[in-house]
Amino acid sequence: MTTETLTSRLTIFQGHQRLLQADRLTVLRYLQNHDELHPGGSLTPLWVFDDLSGLRLDLNWRSELAPAAQPAAQLDDDAAPAPAAPVEAAAHSRSARAVGRPKLGVVSREVTLLPRHWDWLNRQPGGASAALRRLIDDARNAHAQQDSQRAATEATYQFMQAMAGDLPGFDEACRALFAHKQSAFLLQTQAWPDDVQAYLHQLSRPIWPV
Repeated sequence: MTTETLTSRLTIFQGHQRLLQADRLTVLRYLQNHDELHPGGSLTPLWVFDDLSGLRLDLNWRSELAPAAQPAAQLDDDAAPAPAAPVEAAAHSRSARAVGRPKLGVVSREVTLLPRHWDWLNRQPGGASAALRRLIDDARNAHAQQDSQRAATEATYQFMQAMAGDLPGFDEACRALFAHKQSAFLLQTQAWPDDVQAYLHQLSRPIWPV
């Protein structure tokens, strides 16, 4: 698991009750403890949701925690670390890496444009790639609020579909959500379980005007 994956925020529900909201590693350990305490499975299963996307996740703590739990002593001879390189070779390697531009995490992918677009890009300072990066950054900054609102709307809807599809007022709440009518949304969800309402408020916060 990457550092970003480990630090992503997740929420566990059991039925309509919120049990835990924490980082991925903490959630995985909670699931492990729960399964060990309920080897036959609990009557009401645990559901895990991603706090960013609102999606329900199917986590397997056995596969995700096993590599981190494996002691180094269990590695066989074939997996033993290679001997250190000579000092001269290491110095040469460092010198070779020092030449040229530093790595910026740039990913090369195909972009299809019309000739007039390429002509304009090639006339920009730094060339086509630098110009495209500037354009994208400018667009992200200009539309950051709209993008955040759209992502929050989708996340809220994903959670509602999984958790509240059989609750009263679901269809009306969905219409209010996509119309960005906060008062109507709150009205249709006010009778829903407290923890479900609280999580909906968390997910939908970027949608509503301050």
